[in-house]
Amino acid sequence: MNYSKSFLAVMAMTAISLGAAADDVNYKLVWNDEFNGSALDTRAWNIEVNGDGGGNNELQYYRSENVSLGTDSATGAHCLILTAKKESYSGKSFTSGRVNTSAKAAFKHGKIESRIKFPKTANGLWPAFWMLGSDYGTVGWPRCGEIDIVEMGNSQGIKYGTQDRFFNGACHWGFYNDQGQYPNYARSTTNSYSLQDGEFHTFTLEWDDDYLSMYLDKDKYPNEEPYYKMGVSDYSGDWATGNYFHHEFFVVYDLAIGGNFTGIWSTGGITALADGEAQMLVDWVRVYQDENDLSATATIPEGYSAGVTTVAVDENNAQQPTIIYDALGKIVNEMSHGMYIVKTGNVVKKIFKR
Repeated sequence: MNYSKSFLAVMAMTAISLGAAADDVNYKLVWNDEFNGSALDTRAWNIEVNGDGGGNNELQYYRSENVSLGTDSATGAHCLILTAKKESYSGKSFTSGRVNTSAKAAFKHGKIESRIKFPKTANGLWPAFWMLGSDYGTVGWPRCGEIDIVEMGNSQGIKYGTQDRFFNGACHWGFYNDQGQYPNYARSTTNSYSLQDGEFHTFTLEWDDDYLSMYLDKDKYPNEEPYYKMGVSDYSGDWATGNYFHHEFFVVYDLAIGGNFTGIWSTGGITALADGEAQMLVDWVRVYQDENDLSATATIPEGYSAGVTTVAVDENNAQQPTIIYDALGKIVNEMSHGMYIVKTGNVVKKIFKR
């Protein structure tokens, strides 16, 4: 999404390592947020507060007041809501919201998907659902890697009047050379139907040792080809994708205003907020991982469980399963196979057992 990133402070987390042996993809839910509470779960989320422009000359100031949970009046869905406003604050003419899961929830490989309702971007709004490498704080950008699952509001859509259908996926990685260049790959699509039609749309990233693949509304159109696909199995050089896309990434949502992506750098060019506020609504985010992907890992918030088994660990570290929960928290009586957890100190190892 942005070519320079920022995030908030770290909190305690639980590390997870996955392991199994088989050939078929068998996704299991490892983390999700349905945004059904009265307030954002700070075990999982950081609310960003800054007006630094994201390294893209964006025009908004991100405030905590612009991040809320609420109900979508059209569908009754409980959502995370990011609200963009035209208002003067701390030297900026606009405010908006941005959240991330840095140091709280992060993932390597799996299926990451979210159900989102976009506002009408018109000229100037730049909503995005994306991921940033968890080592951003130590190696910087673009060395940490970036996965943009969906973003809207690009200047090309504005140019051709297709803002409601024009979207893209992208990846950025590597490092700047002497000419200020770095590797990146973006693929834009002019969709056949509007993505700003007042409806929710589902965006999915599938990520493994070989590829990053992104899909639109796969719940409705399961046989559709990905709108974005990039190989990540090349380790042949300093800029090879395999060196940058096989570690944990955290999740980001934001509703930026103006900036390089939109081609709008002044307040007068923003038409999106002429009638007042605009909102990006996120119904849910869900992360699944393949029980057969030996290299998949996840970091999830302390105390969180999603479709996992709890166990008692004796003095010999023997695994003694006690209760199994499904993804909705319902107790199930299945002990012969599935997932179980072994906890030693603050390290939890999640294993899929045949």
